[in-house]
Amino acid sequence: MSNTHKLQYIYLCSKMTQELENHIGMRDKDLAEFIIELGKQSETLEEFKQKLDENDGDFPQQLIEIMFRLIKKTLPGQKPKLKQEQPKQKITEEQLGKYNAFADEEEDGPQSEFEKAKQEQLQEKKKNQNLVKFPGLALQNDKSKHLGEEIDLNIDLNDKEFNYDDDEEENDKNQNGENRKSNKEKKKKKSRSRSRSRSNDKKKKHRRSSRSRSKDKKKYKNRQRSKSREREEIRELIQGEIYPGIVKSVKDYGAFVQILGIRQRKEGLVHISDISQERVSNAFQALQVNQRVYVKVVLIVNEKIKLNMKEVNQKTGQPIEKKPAYNYDENEKIDNETFLKPITVNGKSFGTITGISLNTQEEEQKQKKSRKRESSQEKWEDQQTRYWSKLGQSEKNVNIDDSMSDEDEVNIELGDKEAPFLQGQTTKSGVLLSPVRIIKNPEGSLNREAMNAAQFAKERREIREQQNKQQMENVDKDQLQKFWDDPSAPTRALSSQLRSLNQQNKDVPDYKKEAMFRQGKAVNKSLLSLKEQKESLPIFAKKATLIKAVKENRVLVVIGETGSGKTTQMTQYLLEAGFAKKGKKIGCTQPRKVAATSISKRVAEEMGCVLGEEVGFTIRFEDCTSKNTLIKYMTDGMLLREALVDPDLEQYSVIMLDEAHERNLNTDILFGILKKIVARRKDFTLIVTSATLDAGKFSEYFYDAKILRIPGRTFPVEIHYSIEPEEDYLDASLLVVMQIHLNEPPGDILLFLTGQEEIDNACQTLYERMKKLGPDAPELIICPVYAALPSDQQNRIFMPAPEGSRKVVIATNIAEASLTIDGIFYVIDPGFSKVKMFNPKLGMDSLQIAPISQASARQRAGRAGRTGPGKCYRLYTEEAYYNEMLPASVPEIQRTNLANTILLLKAMGINDLLNFDFMDPPPVQSMIAALEMLYNLGALDDDGLLTKLGMKIAEFPLDPPLGKMLLTAVDLQCAEEICTIIAMLTVQTIFERPKEKAQQADQKRSKFLHPDGDHLTLLTVYEAWKNNNYSNIWCSENFISPRSMRNAQDIKKQIMGILERYRLPINSAGRNTAKIRKAITSGFFFHAAKKDPQEGYKTLLDNHTVYIHPSSALFNRPPEWVLYNELILTSKEYMRNVTTIDPKWLIDVPPNFYSFSSNQSLNSRKRQEKLEPLSVKYGGDKNAWRLSRR
Repeated sequence: MSNTHKLQYIYLCSKMTQELENHIGMRDKDLAEFIIELGKQSETLEEFKQKLDENDGDFPQQLIEIMFRLIKKTLPGQKPKLKQEQPKQKITEEQLGKYNAFADEEEDGPQSEFEKAKQEQLQEKKKNQNLVKFPGLALQNDKSKHLGEEIDLNIDLNDKEFNYDDDEEENDKNQNGENRKSNKEKKKKKSRSRSRSRSNDKKKKHRRSSRSRSKDKKKYKNRQRSKSREREEIRELIQGEIYPGIVKSVKDYGAFVQILGIRQRKEGLVHISDISQERVSNAFQALQVNQRVYVKVVLIVNEKIKLNMKEVNQKTGQPIEKKPAYNYDENEKIDNETFLKPITVNGKSFGTITGISLNTQEEEQKQKKSRKRESSQEKWEDQQTRYWSKLGQSEKNVNIDDSMSDEDEVNIELGDKEAPFLQGQTTKSGVLLSPVRIIKNPEGSLNREAMNAAQFAKERREIREQQNKQQMENVDKDQLQKFWDDPSAPTRALSSQLRSLNQQNKDVPDYKKEAMFRQGKAVNKSLLSLKEQKESLPIFAKKATLIKAVKENRVLVVIGETGSGKTTQMTQYLLEAGFAKKGKKIGCTQPRKVAATSISKRVAEEMGCVLGEEVGFTIRFEDCTSKNTLIKYMTDGMLLREALVDPDLEQYSVIMLDEAHERNLNTDILFGILKKIVARRKDFTLIVTSATLDAGKFSEYFYDAKILRIPGRTFPVEIHYSIEPEEDYLDASLLVVMQIHLNEPPGDILLFLTGQEEIDNACQTLYERMKKLGPDAPELIICPVYAALPSDQQNRIFMPAPEGSRKVVIATNIAEASLTIDGIFYVIDPGFSKVKMFNPKLGMDSLQIAPISQASARQRAGRAGRTGPGKCYRLYTEEAYYNEMLPASVPEIQRTNLANTILLLKAMGINDLLNFDFMDPPPVQSMIAALEMLYNLGALDDDGLLTKLGMKIAEFPLDPPLGKMLLTAVDLQCAEEICTIIAMLTVQTIFERPKEKAQQADQKRSKFLHPDGDHLTLLTVYEAWKNNNYSNIWCSENFISPRSMRNAQDIKKQIMGILERYRLPINSAGRNTAKIRKAITSGFFFHAAKKDPQEGYKTLLDNHTVYIHPSSALFNRPPEWVLYNELILTSKEYMRNVTTIDPKWLIDVPPNFYSFSSNQSLNSRKRQEKLEPLSVKYGGDKNAWRLSRR
């Protein structure tokens, strides 16, 4: 057998094993190989079925047909024959439609199967390597978190006999078919030693024995059977598992228990505090030698084993559910003052929730004043005395504060301690974790253009600033002199003030001035009634087919272009078909908050109901639903949080994942969770919608789900490529716009650019060029579109252009699928977009200009064929399209911070991240970085499991650092201020800075600047707005966004509502800003930086050079130590939202993350430092050296 045939056979075995697991819940490689041999010996489907019956193969008919088709299609020399009478009959698409989701893609033949097999083998090999290298990512799942049990899928996901209205009959049918197993299968299943199948085997065997035995015999036999099975199956000791044991000896401090059912004889210690949930004062009274007990393996270190008995029910051997620290029942009154009373140890107070030190800065200063300060000579003598007398004191025993004056420099360094469950898997151990590549060919022409884009943008900015400066200087000279020499002038004015007055009209771009007169009211898109509009949508013709497909398939993939009506109409069709009966809801997820709210309003209008009743929506910090809600639109993140409370999503009968092609972070996590729910619930249907045509990946992931295509109103599009690569794509784009406008037939133009600055520059340049053509040139209406643009200006893109003129829409990639603009006949695609990228090594998010994918390029071209035949001008070569663009965009899960996502998975009991069923697994380095962050925040313990603090953080819809900051504020009694700061940080765009009034906006903003940093500046703004009765006029006068402030107010109310629900006190710190800054430090301590004497700041985490952002309150007075929220990469790496901190807080807040640096020892970072001559960096004398700072 050749290597190709071997690989095909391996692929077939893997595929057959997967089909067996999907349909009958059993994954057995030996059984799969036996079935393959039977398939080889069979010429027809009837013969294959007969051979299976002869070997007691009781499989569903549909599974038999799928297996036979796989065998004949994959193995060389095999051809499928479904019927013996017609051996040469070709299988029609209608026949395969029931079994195969993408029949049109199977025409690739054995070569495609070979490629699939090769890819799967590589993925499996990489997965096995990661399991060995990173065991911290493959911890055992917490089964107690999952309420449901996966059912045996005797009913296939595409079973046509499934009936939503007769659940009881279906349950009876499935119970009868569920237990039919062959003796061969039972033996194979019994021989497996996996812990996951152990509990299922016990339950099934218990059900079989219960039919013919009495209760007493049943209990006895079942107990004996389970004990013998434990002896056979358990081979090795696993941390976190429960085992039977025998007490071997009892001591004053606990007992030693021998663990039964493992390969080697091992004993572990049960401490006296872990024997029972009640207090045990004497271990001899609680335990006796040779007593049988159940123990849980808590920790394994070398040969020592720590056991626990109080977390296990000693009668049943089942884990005991942990009771919450306090009851959240509204009817029960809880005294928070008593419950949250600080813990006092050695005269120091610590918080109850987070354990943070509650000593404020003022108290520390009082203690410092009472200390005796030593001179430098005395310090030196003391140091020499300790050294020569060899006192042997460790650094931890030396009180550094006693020998430190206020003027002394505090040196803090990063600790070398790793999380125990990540030992040897992080960068501290020397593991190289590189960032994910989002560019297919780094040496290609597209990447070179992307790298040059920033330089071109900088040059344009400098040229425009220089022109504006020259204009101001020329105009202001005479006016300034006349105004200054006038003795009758009532007041004197500075030249800068006069310049700002002149600048008000000069800096307004001309195209914006013209747009102000064109805003008006947006015209209606259609004069048809709502009913006529609904019936005119492409999906209306597929209504009956759609409802039938949903009833016959438990998973369905729907393909429809933007504007086909799938989002607004499908939920209404399902409601009419009766899918919202018995108190169930129809849910639809959206990747954006704006889409969830606007679509729900549209559907409520079409149904003639009040928003929030039959139709509602849920987004973060806003819930517009009621008990009567039947159709619920929500962001994917909100559904993920609902799965945290209800793992089986019992309140939903149908979930529709809309815009799945965007591959949002939360959507990818929902893929894995909903796939398990489909396997556990028979009354649940999943619909995945996509606007792209390449949906085979979705179908294959969801058990080869059927694909339903909705034809859109599309027309042919003519594609034009550049002959040579463009050096400056922005300038080339504007030239193409001019050529189309002057030479092509009527029709609007859509130009894709990367961001706001590019769009503004393009609009201004295009307006100036059109102005130079004179009045004889046809009119060109310029319409920019980006997220920060006011909504009234965004609506201009939907207004039709007047007769004799043309409209050009210059937009970001938001116009690819989220917007439907009628009248577009010409699309200009430079081939770039801004991508948010997370570097796990630096812990930094950055926006990079990168080439788009081939799927995005096709999506952009499709915008030109909505109204009629169109043209797409791609400003890159055809070779670049095929060789330098990825087939699909890199999913967000592979290029973003995963801390919040992993925290939610941990809260759901999913600890085995490597084996979680991701459609595209995230990179290992991102998961390791996220686990490190969660461990340092105190959300994970030494075993990688969720702590009580971590569970509390997961209950808040906030990023983990913000959640930790909020809970610390409760301990420090400054929760009200922190709620305000979190709300303002969530909104982000608080200050407005229009180009035409930039100087005035900066002057107004300077009034709110706080000397301690940006976080307190945001607090000052909110308090000032509050003192002015939340006035919109006040916001306009101070260049503050009133809409953002109202959003911040709503978010603050929601956060405070969550605190009140959990009975946590909301106190104010008053003027004590040290508490507020210390609470901020508790969440963002890993973003600390120290001022560098040469330039900028050095981060403590990786010694990286960063700078304070020019918009920061601390830009002109940089302190020694700062903390920042995030890093952004533009021309430099800037810190945003910066606050001053006391460096000693870094030792206090995160235990063992930082430590005081010692001059007597070298840490790992200092060992790697080298002295280099000054000439290397600055030039000059080669013999010149610089001494390191001491």
